[in-house]
Amino acid sequence: MRKVIHALTIHASLATVSALMLLSACTVGPSYHPPSDAAPASYKEQPAADATPTAASGWKPAQPQDDAIRGNWWELFGDPQLNALEARVNVSNQTIASAFAAFQQARTLVSQARSQYFPTLSVSPSVTRSRQPLGASASSATTLNTTTGGQASSNGSTYTEYSLPFDASWTPDLWGRVRNTVKGNVAAAQASAADLANTRLTAQAELAVDYYQLRAQDALVQLLDATVAAYQQSLTLTQALYETGIDDDEAVAQAQVQLQLTQAQATNLAIARAQYEHAIALLVGQPASTFSIAAEPGPLNVALPAVPVSVPSQLLERRPDIAASERLMAQANAQIGVATSAYYPTLTLSAAAGFESSSLSKWLTWPYRFWSVGPTLSETLFDAGLRRATVQQYQAAYDEAVANYRQTVLTAFGQVEDNLAALRILASEIGQQDQAVSSAQRLLDIATERYRLGIDPYLDVITAQATLLSARQTAVTLRLQQLTDVVQLIEALGGGWDSSQLPASKDVASTSVLHP
Repeated sequence: MRKVIHALTIHASLATVSALMLLSACTVGPSYHPPSDAAPASYKEQPAADATPTAASGWKPAQPQDDAIRGNWWELFGDPQLNALEARVNVSNQTIASAFAAFQQARTLVSQARSQYFPTLSVSPSVTRSRQPLGASASSATTLNTTTGGQASSNGSTYTEYSLPFDASWTPDLWGRVRNTVKGNVAAAQASAADLANTRLTAQAELAVDYYQLRAQDALVQLLDATVAAYQQSLTLTQALYETGIDDDEAVAQAQVQLQLTQAQATNLAIARAQYEHAIALLVGQPASTFSIAAEPGPLNVALPAVPVSVPSQLLERRPDIAASERLMAQANAQIGVATSAYYPTLTLSAAAGFESSSLSKWLTWPYRFWSVGPTLSETLFDAGLRRATVQQYQAAYDEAVANYRQTVLTAFGQVEDNLAALRILASEIGQQDQAVSSAQRLLDIATERYRLGIDPYLDVITAQATLLSARQTAVTLRLQQLTDVVQLIEALGGGWDSSQLPASKDVASTSVLHP
């Protein structure tokens, strides 16, 4: 009879496990489908594919062989010092290090969620020394004496209990609560990896901009130093003419004022240069007190790289911030499934076994074993709308994630268009400004010669000098703006990143160190 009961128990257990396996294939909640965004066929500011880009435009239509920015994008500028600084950003920048730690933290949440697929095993050995109080009933004393082996008396009893219980419990994932939790955490970790890539790209672009800002200050310093030297010569000329009686003291005073103001302006440039140098030190993870970049005299004549601009639809795959927003949508969708699973019953399988005795010598012997096993089914019958409100909360969170994603996409298209338009207009404006510089130089030559001949007052020379200086400063500023817009265009295009660099689900769940 006992064999029959044992066989029936085995068959019942197998049937239960089979039923659980079938039920575990059920996953409640909505399926995830990324929203479709109609990308424009081409950028408004992008030329036709057969157009010939000018050297100053800073961009070109992408060809099949170069439809994306590849490798270390800053190497397009051909500046060894910039290359060396950019190499230090990815290693020493603390903002990137913080983003990497956040990514590793997000990966651990995946492992935590996956642990819920498996049973929980625990052991809690104990040794308990107890005494029966005085006045205990005879029946209580008899019970103590029978079960623990302690000695009962009218004065109370003292006994020791040795226990070694093992407990196991498992909650099968019948409705996909754990699976949706894992999916959501995987998507969150992938979003964190995309945030890390975006943080890295932002730091690299900021470094390039600060570097060329610093070089622009060097160019302005050289320009003003040359201007101060020219104004010193003008002051010498006015003093010579005053001493010979050709001119008066007013021209000398005017020349002195202009020279001193320009000297002060040249001195002031050191403030901005120092601040850009300190900003670069911060980006490369070095104290500003121990970091310096040698001045590089010369005009800001950097060869502008031609940045390949692909079709707008590819931008969705090459912007890390867009990838992060898309992964956050997937996470929000999975959370709806987690909330929906609360409507269904929860089955928990529990088992306990071990040894218990009042004698240390008999503690781990077979007669003193105990065990228990059985399922528990629980279902919430009334919660005053809590589950419904929770599902609605996560549905609203998903709608928010969709809106944020679409806003990120629109912002990305706008940034690309902004920089394309700026580069197109700057290419023409710089040519016009160079002509203005030539004309201002000619005006100064004429005014100086007429002043030498005593035809015009020195005020005309001062006006022409101020016009030339302003024109040259504007030319430097426009070239800096052009370099900045090229860097920002590269950043807006994703800087050579694409969504294939996101870690796969199996890599996110791995316990090994991962550097996306």
